Amino acid sequence: MIVSTSANVNVSQLRRELLRISARYPVDVALQKENIYRKAKRLVVMDLDSTLIQMEIIDELAKLAGVGREVAKITKSAMGGEIDFRQSLVKRVSLLKGMKTGLLQQVYDNAAFTPGAKKFIRILKKLGYKTAVISGGFDFFTSRFKNDLGLDYAFANKLEVKDGLLTGRVVGAVIDSEKKADILQMIARNESISLEQIIAIGDGANDLLMLEQAGLGIAFNAQKKVREAASYSISQRNIDTILFLLGIDEKALVDIV
Repeated sequence: MIVSTSANVNVSQLRRELLRISARYPVDVALQKENIYRKAKRLVVMDLDSTLIQMEIIDELAKLAGVGREVAKITKSAMGGEIDFRQSLVKRVSLLKGMKTGLLQQVYDNAAFTPGAKKFIRILKKLGYKTAVISGGFDFFTSRFKNDLGLDYAFANKLEVKDGLLTGRVVGAVIDSEKKADILQMIARNESISLEQIIAIGDGANDLLMLEQAGLGIAFNAQKKVREAASYSISQRNIDTILFLLGIDEKALVDIV
């Protein structure tokens, strides 16, 4: 629906009011400016855990390592923005020390995609979009999901391994909120596109800078703090509902599929 407003409307106040209303009813409301960029997006960047897939991988690893409850508590605080993500990741990974690397494959094999994820990526590819995953998780998983879905880019932290066991450390710089935003800008430069032509999707506090950078930043089934801070929020079960924000209606979807 396209709605005309007066030039002096307070967009931030209107967005907050619509968010308040949508929280009371089973409906999502997205307020988008009608301009040349709305239907000229070229890149979709996504978080992995609890966005493209239906789990927090580090929590699943922790369960197998016998420290599930402790790690899950830290994850929840980090995703809600209550504690620093970088510090939380270092602490959680340290609790995985001595874990056999074969268990990573077990977690990968049991991972479930978010409903509509495969359809979402398939349609984006048909329409010529570039696709990327930028995760605060681990490259063991993002590289495999990149191959599974035919994504163009995948970035994540690298777990240090010695003699087939996790050392409890990550290799190189941690991909936190700031690093996610930096990577998004790097991809934009590589593809010679503007930030206005990027869609970013995530659920945690460490995604907020990435969402703010993008022309269309979407909090997908996100923590309360993230929903309130993001410009757009979706609470639908299927991630492919985001296609409607791109101006693709149900009839067009039938033709594309």
